[in-house]
Amino acid sequence: MSTTKSVCVYCGSRNGARPVYGEVATDTGAMLARNSWRLVYGAGDVGLMGRVATATQAAGGKTFGVIPVHLLKWEVGKRDLDQFIITENMHERKKVMYMNADAVVVLPGGAGSLDEFFEVLTWRQLGLHAKPIILVNAGGYWDPLLAMLDRMIDQGFAEATLLGFVSTVADVAELEAVLRDALV
Repeated sequence: MSTTKSVCVYCGSRNGARPVYGEVATDTGAMLARNSWRLVYGAGDVGLMGRVATATQAAGGKTFGVIPVHLLKWEVGKRDLDQFIITENMHERKKVMYMNADAVVVLPGGAGSLDEFFEVLTWRQLGLHAKPIILVNAGGYWDPLLAMLDRMIDQGFAEATLLGFVSTVADVAELEAVLRDALV
């Protein structure tokens, strides 16, 4: 049985408006490979998804991609991965990604990335897992989300313990340190 740790990375299927987003995706992929952590991600070959996977592969890392059949063309399914799984729908995709990961990292992204983030955060809040969840706040991208989490607590819709379920880092160096502590 393998002792390799796996890190699920949620991120955009687009590159975003600022170069820092692509840089953090590329640096994350290289960092995962450097630590011999397998990348688990949405199997796309576009946007930040494609960048993190390509960087992981270029640095000699292992990749595990999961994509639903209806997104094969849209997200350009990256078929040269170590493992490539096609699911029937988004729900299965998220489940397979989560089940094959020891930690969850969220890079900048859109509605899909938020959906993935809130699902694993809700599961953590409900006590269904204890996997680390790490937001990479590249260029302050997640500042509005962090303010919203504070507002949910302030307005009585969540306990303050919610914030303890998410680590926020500014860059890949901090991400690497948090993952090293979490994946020992």
